[in-house]
Amino acid sequence: MPLSVLAGRHRARLPLLQARSLPGITTGLEGYFRTVAQLSREEFDAIEFGAARTGDHRGAALRMSRLAATCIQTGEMSHAEAHLRAGEQWLLADDPAAAANGFRRALADGGGTFVDARVSLARALFLLGEPDEARGLIRQLEADGRRDPRLCDLVAELLVEQSDLIGALDWANTGVELYLPLDARTGLPVPAAPSAPSAPSASVGTPVAAAQSAPAPGGTLNACATDATEAAVPRQVPPTVDRAELRMLLSLRYRIRNDLGLAEDGYDKLLDEF
Repeated sequence: MPLSVLAGRHRARLPLLQARSLPGITTGLEGYFRTVAQLSREEFDAIEFGAARTGDHRGAALRMSRLAATCIQTGEMSHAEAHLRAGEQWLLADDPAAAANGFRRALADGGGTFVDARVSLARALFLLGEPDEARGLIRQLEADGRRDPRLCDLVAELLVEQSDLIGALDWANTGVELYLPLDARTGLPVPAAPSAPSAPSASVGTPVAAAQSAPAPGGTLNACATDATEAAVPRQVPPTVDRAELRMLLSLRYRIRNDLGLAEDGYDKLLDEF
């Protein structure tokens, strides 16, 4: 009997390989393989929700790390984002060394992520007792320019954790100003720095005084308790602003200023609009 016929009969007795559907993981044809796992935000979201419910962040981190290493990236989710999210779970599992490894892999990949992995890596490095390298990453972020309000929020939160309230207030001020640019301030003029504060709340040279007088990166005064700054606050938040993100920034800024002993100012009063 011809070998081709024997081979055909043999194949006929073998079960057909079916592409198995995995929950939350999309599949596609790649080369000679019928099924190739692809990274999916749906799967990672499900893992995060499960970890939040059960408290098993280590298990979630292990699973995410495995998916990040074995699945192919798609337009929906990059390897960098997968490693970043795995690193965040390692942090929640109190394993900053594993978290730092994940964040470094995210940075090395260079793919798109929902947040700059340098902020997360800096947090892990602080926990590992490497403050110099951590602050070096923050200086890199500063050198790259403050353009993203969400990034400003995250850096401010990180600096609060390190008890650097002056630095945190500086980043929080920038984030608020990015949400409320001058051309969105209902036509109000840019405030000029007063020659001398009418009622200073702290002596010159103290951290509080520095917070009150330091200019913000955007070129306007930091939003501290001065009449000039209050006049520059918009009477109404522009409709295009992400109000949820702005509220988080304003709330963080209010807490920082309260810890510094600063009086309520115009930006603080914006919280009343939410």
